Amino acid sequence: MKLITSIALIAMSFTSLANTQLPNNRHISVTGTAELSAKPDIAVIHLYVESNNKTSLAAKTEVDLRVNNLLDGLEKFKVDESNVSASSISTEPRYSYRNNENPTITGYVARRTLKVTLNNIKKLNDFIDHALSVKINSVRNIELKSSKEAAFKDEVNALAVKNAKEKGRSLANAFDADLGRIYSINANSNSSVYRYGANQDAEMVQMSAMKGAAPKPGRYLQENIKFSASISVVFDLEVK
Repeated sequence: MKLITSIALIAMSFTSLANTQLPNNRHISVTGTAELSAKPDIAVIHLYVESNNKTSLAAKTEVDLRVNNLLDGLEKFKVDESNVSASSISTEPRYSYRNNENPTITGYVARRTLKVTLNNIKKLNDFIDHALSVKINSVRNIELKSSKEAAFKDEVNALAVKNAKEKGRSLANAFDADLGRIYSINANSNSSVYRYGANQDAEMVQMSAMKGAAPKPGRYLQENIKFSASISVVFDLEVK
């Protein structure tokens, strides 16, 4: 785990504390920021399946079959149905437009989206292979998450507060003053950023498999999750 902390010290900061009424006595305002990096251990995969057929029922039946085949293989990835959510299926006609003639129906398309939470991120590549093998059309998005997200957010908040106190005290001492009581606290932000790099071209992977190639397992470039917090505090100043 990597800790990066930076503190922006602003005396009489009316910008960062625009919405906070400042005290009439001597005071100091401090903005403390902290950042933590953590490795993800959960993957949330967003999938899309579509079928074109002559009738609406045939298109729906094909989509249902692909989704059921996907669900039937979840056990080997330690995924139960509580970790799967699927949208309602939708169907609509496909039209052909020729010159100035009225459009004609040439078939029907059925669509459905799914979201699968994989608690063992090491099985990500195998799961994607399984999804493509049952003719899931595409992998729309992959979110990387941490099972300890709440704990990391609490920790990064505590670190921002700690450093704000330390730097505020240091600045006050530099001007021969002591840090007094807290007048106000403002949590400016608390966020997490998930970054992910991978071969997301599901169509290309599927075509390679269909042509009988023996592709190497995909390599996923995993960035750490960034948890950050920013807290502004106004302290009273006690002159020595």
